[in-house]
Amino acid sequence: MAQSSAAQIQQPGPIDLPALKARQHGAWSSGDYAIVGTTLQIVGEQLCEALDLRAGMKVLDVAAGNGNATLAAARRWCEVVSTDYVPSLLARGQARATADGLTVTFREADAEALPFEDGAFDAVVSTFGVMFTPDQDKAASELARVCRRGGKIGLANWTPSGFIGQVFKTLGKYLPPPAGARSPALWGTETRLTEMFAAAGAIKSDLRDYIFRYRSPEHFLDVFRTYYGPMLKAFDALDTTNQARLRDDLLALIGSLNRADDGTMVVPSAYLEVVITRR
Repeated sequence: MAQSSAAQIQQPGPIDLPALKARQHGAWSSGDYAIVGTTLQIVGEQLCEALDLRAGMKVLDVAAGNGNATLAAARRWCEVVSTDYVPSLLARGQARATADGLTVTFREADAEALPFEDGAFDAVVSTFGVMFTPDQDKAASELARVCRRGGKIGLANWTPSGFIGQVFKTLGKYLPPPAGARSPALWGTETRLTEMFAAAGAIKSDLRDYIFRYRSPEHFLDVFRTYYGPMLKAFDALDTTNQARLRDDLLALIGSLNRADDGTMVVPSAYLEVVITRR
């Protein structure tokens, strides 16, 4: 397994989980995550290959957003149920499926309380989705519960030290998370995955990079500030001076990682691709 350190991630403590869930729901319902999400399609395709999905398998996509893993599984002739707790994102996923001529069932659902029977699915997947649940242990338990014995759980989770993990940390300097909240990036570490899933099955993980390609660093920031709910909310919560400082910090971060020398943005962001085989 790759990347075992969860250093410098704050430890959990008492927290109002319903309040945090409401706050997060508001963030993901703002902007238009589908604009960002569609650029990540390759991650869903690679995850479905890692799971070795077969035609006819029953697949559940949890916190599916606009349906990257959903569409990838449907293209492999699986029977897919796509879930999210933001109806507008499900609608965008449905529009994509319709455009591609794919048959998918879309259903509003909370990742911490999935409305399905035990062992109902051959595979359960989530790409950069379930990692943002407030009650991480409950969400992990639900993923394992609805996956049949011998089935597989497939996850793609940003790591703490990768580009997006560092974006989260930068946002946190200006808008700290509630005391006691677990960092979503914990899902991108072996330590936390073992805590959540070791009892459920055998865990295999591989460290991969997704490459963010934008017209320029400024273009990336403008897109994320407009459409990516957590960043939109962070900027909206700040005064003009701190907005400018946050923008400068994010551009400096991009500049430190940018592989392009032609004015465009080519920045790798590490994520953990995880396959858990249910016992």
